Amino acid sequence: MLDRDLDKAALRGEPSYVWRRGQERRLQMILDAAGDRLKGIVLENGCGVGIYLTRLATSSSKAIGLEYDFSRAQEAHLNNQLVVNAAGEYLPLPSGSFDLILSHEVLEHVQNDRACVEEMVRVMRPGGRMVVFVPNRGYPFETHGIYWRGRYHFGNIPLINYLPSNMRDRLAPHVRIYSARQLEKLFSGLPVKFLQRRIIFGAYDNIIVRWPRFGRWMRRFLQGMENTPARVLGLSHFWVVEKT
Repeated sequence: MLDRDLDKAALRGEPSYVWRRGQERRLQMILDAAGDRLKGIVLENGCGVGIYLTRLATSSSKAIGLEYDFSRAQEAHLNNQLVVNAAGEYLPLPSGSFDLILSHEVLEHVQNDRACVEEMVRVMRPGGRMVVFVPNRGYPFETHGIYWRGRYHFGNIPLINYLPSNMRDRLAPHVRIYSARQLEKLFSGLPVKFLQRRIIFGAYDNIIVRWPRFGRWMRRFLQGMENTPARVLGLSHFWVVEKT
């Protein structure tokens, strides 16, 4: 991976480029959470190259993607006509417009996560829903890499997120990580209620490609832990928020 690609991966994360079991599972969670709101107007805030947006567009009356990175917005535009190149902190969209908003592993990368949440709530219709995925601080690996001695190291780094915040943030200043309390604080004082608050594990598709039997066992075992107290070690928070 070239240095410029590493810099982009550090600052903005890596969107989904291929569709596998992990993406399919998350899409089904989104669809279940959306209910009949999916038939209305949908916004994906931080759509990357449009892999989820394409599928949401098949069920909604209108689906709009918003993407900060211009090259990714261009790529998403090839398959989705309605893609806006803008920052999530300043949505160039009218208030009360959307029935469903998806924010998929995006808030951890933005400059101001509270401002992004406020903007999403602003453009939602009353009764509209927001589906949010963000990384869980309890997960044993930092999946976005770290900076060490002035250089970015891409990959899954163990135990970084268990360090005190000041130490962790020096190693990973490019990405946030959330406890449930920190995520709830982003919505403090806003006209919303929480319909679902879960922690989920990943699908580990990359491991399954290399070691199929072990990877499938690992996926079954870890996803089974979502119904136990061990879910605090899961990969991501999955929250469904409704505007009141």
